[in-house]
Amino acid sequence: MSDTHTVLYDPRGLIEAELPLDRAPYEALVTAVLVWKDPDLAPRDYEQIALQLTGHARAVAADVRRLAAALPRSDGRGAFAEVVLREADGRLSAPLKGTARCVQNRARLVQALYTRLDRLTEPAPAAP
Repeated sequence: MSDTHTVLYDPRGLIEAELPLDRAPYEALVTAVLVWKDPDLAPRDYEQIALQLTGHARAVAADVRRLAAALPRSDGRGAFAEVVLREADGRLSAPLKGTARCVQNRARLVQALYTRLDRLTEPAPAAP
């Protein structure tokens, strides 16, 4: 084993784009979190769940950003994606709190990003 390492230079995120998101476990987590009524978890547990959702939200946002950038300017789906991405950037920049409300907000964000991702992967609507 050597003491060297390789640094990948991937400014366009092509390596990341080829790795599919592991969607099912995060959708299950989002569903579970959104039905919470009055969970009694320690603040650190909330923080860990929020960290998981934050990391996944960033990955989904990267996919949304990549797909939206590939659309023609005349495709309105790109404009809607930009709105969702601006909101996501703002929400992801907020500090995490060890609360159920924070975790549920991150879960809603992941849900919104997946909704937008799904719309971007659908065929473009036919022109009238």
